[in-house]
Amino acid sequence: MGKVLIVYASRSDETKGIAELIAEGVRISGHDADVKKISKIKSEEDLKGYDGYVFGSATYHGEMITSMKQILFIAERAELKDKPGGAFGAYGWSGEAPGRIFETMENIYGMKMVSGPLMLKASWVEGGIKAAQEYGKSITAMI
Repeated sequence: MGKVLIVYASRSDETKGIAELIAEGVRISGHDADVKKISKIKSEEDLKGYDGYVFGSATYHGEMITSMKQILFIAERAELKDKPGGAFGAYGWSGEAPGRIFETMENIYGMKMVSGPLMLKASWVEGGIKAAQEYGKSITAMI
């Protein structure tokens, strides 16, 4: 059984809701999931000991939340090469954050990423619940 860390940055808790649904997908697959608000990650040591990683941030004014940028710098030192990964986020109109997180994880950290970032306007709109759960399952398929 693997263990997946899901870290999120959210202002309105919609990204938190998506994180929880991804965790459900991980658990449905028989694995453990830890969901942590970004403020709980202080150093690269807080990122160690997991088999897979999913980072998420809402998009505000075309950017990820600043605290997620800080975590991405910390994660660069956490030795995540070849670990399964994914990225997600809620957005209103543009949705750049999940893609930028995904590209950082893939190209800077050298992680094995799922097919693409999960971008949802809201977890409860347009099949979002199922999409988020399936995203969690896709991470565990790589463990």
